Amino acid sequence: MSPEGHLLFLIAIAFSTFQLLTAAHLWDMASQIVRAVHVGFLCLLGLPLVAAVRNEPKASRAVFWALGILGMAVAFYQWWEYKALIFRAGSPLLTDTVVGVVALVVLFVATWRIMGPALPIIAGLFLAYCLFGQHLPSPFVTRGYDFSQVIDHMAFGTEGIYGIPTYVSSSYIFLFILFGSFLERAGMIKLFTDVALGLVGGAKGGAAKVAVFSSGLMGTISGSGVANVVTTGQFTIPLMKRFGYRAEFAGGVEATASMGGQIMPPVMGAVAFIMAETLDVAYAEVVTAALIPAVLYFASVFWMVHLEAGKRNLLGLTKDELPSAWRALKTGWYLILPLAVLVWLLFAGYTPLYAGTIGLALTALLILGAPLAMRMPGLAIRIVFWIAIGVSAAAFFEYGILPIVVALAVLVAACAVFKGGRETLIAVRDALADGAKTALPVGIACAIVGIIVGTMTLTGVANTFGQFIVSVGDTSLFLSLVLTMITCIILGMGIPTIPNYIITSSIAGPALLALGVPLIVSHMFVFYFGILADLTPPVALACFAAAPIAKAPGLRISFEAIKVALAGFVIPFMAVYTPALMLQDGGPLAAEIGYILAVVYIVFKACLAIGLWGAAAIGYLIKPMPWWQRLMAAAAAFTLIAALPLTDEIGFALAAAVIGAHLLLGGRKDEGSGAKTASKPVDSRPDRRPGRSPAE
Repeated sequence: MSPEGHLLFLIAIAFSTFQLLTAAHLWDMASQIVRAVHVGFLCLLGLPLVAAVRNEPKASRAVFWALGILGMAVAFYQWWEYKALIFRAGSPLLTDTVVGVVALVVLFVATWRIMGPALPIIAGLFLAYCLFGQHLPSPFVTRGYDFSQVIDHMAFGTEGIYGIPTYVSSSYIFLFILFGSFLERAGMIKLFTDVALGLVGGAKGGAAKVAVFSSGLMGTISGSGVANVVTTGQFTIPLMKRFGYRAEFAGGVEATASMGGQIMPPVMGAVAFIMAETLDVAYAEVVTAALIPAVLYFASVFWMVHLEAGKRNLLGLTKDELPSAWRALKTGWYLILPLAVLVWLLFAGYTPLYAGTIGLALTALLILGAPLAMRMPGLAIRIVFWIAIGVSAAAFFEYGILPIVVALAVLVAACAVFKGGRETLIAVRDALADGAKTALPVGIACAIVGIIVGTMTLTGVANTFGQFIVSVGDTSLFLSLVLTMITCIILGMGIPTIPNYIITSSIAGPALLALGVPLIVSHMFVFYFGILADLTPPVALACFAAAPIAKAPGLRISFEAIKVALAGFVIPFMAVYTPALMLQDGGPLAAEIGYILAVVYIVFKACLAIGLWGAAAIGYLIKPMPWWQRLMAAAAAFTLIAALPLTDEIGFALAAAVIGAHLLLGGRKDEGSGAKTASKPVDSRPDRRPGRSPAE
């Protein structure tokens, strides 16, 4: 590693250490200062790191090092002038304005370098609107704002770049990214993959089902759908292709399943924490609302790959190629403990910061304790050792972080004296650096979307859009939902999960709320369609990330992903008409038949609609479907979604008709074109030998 690489590595470790110390309250400072230092670290690490990774000329690297140092200098200015800035809020000095301009320039450059042009351009347009909105025609005209007022609003206080998104990034998100980094280093990806292979690898189309299952599990700890694609996809996409799935379909399945990880509790791409903070509701309420839709989403993807496998007669892996799910759990069960404790704490009402700190501390204790336990002579001694570790972790509830800090210090000292322990310490050190590097795109995006949120609070532009959507909704709720969906997909193109949600919820969320959609449902609606922007052309980030692995065009993968992700387009509409799908009160159905029956009914109806959508899209149910059956299935699914007078009755009647016709009349012969591929993926593989793992 070069001297520059060593320096960047040390900055990454310092970044993670700072976040851990402030999260555990070992270093207490004002929230505003924590946010400023958080953004300073993002600039200091991100700008020179990108230049180094791209191997740019020395002069270019020097420029980005200078910009990174300027970004951190802004943080130190806010730290040094913290109290003075509070007293002169709204009346900035010339120095404040200059520092604010530097902060914005460095942030825009850092975002462009780390994230690409989409987000800086959007944020730049909003910033320009603040500065020049008085020259626009009605209804977009503003009263006009002084330059220093705009800079003060955006670069200081908690309305601009240091607003709620940066607060959540500097407290919850970084902690959970670090948590995921530690779990990955500990072997969680291998555990998830082995369990997925063991459970569903032998089923029909098992290779694709493994992709869905493992990506769903990864989504519980990961904060990025695109990251899921490039991690689990390296294994699952080639595996699907080996077993006969078309390259574009394999890429589409992986992209769809990986993006679904963003709606899967408990982490939900860290959006759950921002949503809870924005709506001022308990985290458990957000997760409860997300649970049934997330299960339906993955069940739908599972169903689609099952139908595709049936249509093309694709078999699963043979028994000798499958790892044992039970053996994988038996050897790696302890890795699930931190995740289980985390979920329990979150649902028990503890704050995400508290739960994340305990989960991360428990993971560190397990990682550092494992090499020591392996060197202990007897089972009884190992049991006593793990009980002592558990007691030190449990002491957190009574005595705070100190017992865990002492236990970690003892374990670090013990690991430092033997070879296996030193290797573990290196892994922990690397996990700290990886966590900081992984947090760069998320953190920098949270900072720059603060400009968009700040524009909303300064100008009130969101009201203009909201009034338009509400006026449409007065005549047709369905049309207003479609307009909101299109808006969210356009706004979400090329933007990661968190800024995606912040932008769409700020602009479109209030409009849905004004139309009578329950609060959490309205935010989930815009969140879902913001997520689906990563699957829809022309940007389709997740699909283009899968393209080089699948060796297929990203656009073709995108069209396959839309087909596989049909449930993602269906569920939000159904939840608006029947909030019981998200376990929320309200809606005419719950008022008519009661809340519990409404939940049961809407889940059944959603499953039937998703099943019919899948059959119509793939053209297969238990045998190939002719075109007229596919049209009937699509019509039945659509009417089940609409929730208008008589549409449910029509939908159930059409569903019964198409299923009955399919069973009684049949479709094309079973020995269709797909039968030719039945044996090809299994028998013609040159590397197919007993005992060979597909991962090899």
